[in-house]
Amino acid sequence: MIRITKSEKRSKTPKVIELAENTTLTTWGAIKVNNSHFFPSSFRIISGEIVIYIDPVEVNYFEKADYIFITHSHPDHFSLKDIVKLIKANTVIICSTGVSKRLTNIAAIIHIVKPGDKLEFLNLKAEATPAYNTGPVFLWIKAHPKSKKNVGFIITLNNGFRVYHGGDTDYLPEMKGIANIDLALIPIGGEKLTMNVEDASLIVNQIKPVKVVPMHYEVLKSEDLIRFKSLINESIGVIEFE
Repeated sequence: MIRITKSEKRSKTPKVIELAENTTLTTWGAIKVNNSHFFPSSFRIISGEIVIYIDPVEVNYFEKADYIFITHSHPDHFSLKDIVKLIKANTVIICSTGVSKRLTNIAAIIHIVKPGDKLEFLNLKAEATPAYNTGPVFLWIKAHPKSKKNVGFIITLNNGFRVYHGGDTDYLPEMKGIANIDLALIPIGGEKLTMNVEDASLIVNQIKPVKVVPMHYEVLKSEDLIRFKSLINESIGVIEFE
């Protein structure tokens, strides 16, 4: 049983950075996954009047969502209690099939996507990208098998700003087509759950985003962040949250 709570390493106030004019990225910092202090894949993007959440978990100091993107149903990415407090009458949820099965009583507009699907809304565009493990965790069992059709997302805002959120994934051949990204949110934690630091740096240097945020890692393993930053091309800005 995985237990998700707020970590004592969590910042008392949200961390907000400016991505572009009238566009910000917010994180609430560390959560506790069982006994591990963990920087999650949970973010808020505000662009103009549009409020977007990606994998909202243990959200505080919140605004209601216009869009909620959910990559898959693991509890460090999917939190029903947070979704309930974030939705309003016209909230749009974009999610994988596994997530949609757990949203049967949610009063929101739900779009179920699989890798490769593209959606266009009034004020943003979204593309679902593949997110899966290429190797086993235990014998033949994968934490994120391809058959589950979990996803990452490329979100293009009205101002043309493009965000890639990788979801929980290894380095994949399908990533070669990802381009023109302003901000990449990339897992680096490894442990057979996502790509490790070395593979994460490979995909970042391949995609060449303007900026990258490392995510999905144990916050006490500072050597991972140091190693990741050392491997990233100097032309790419690395944003490190506490």
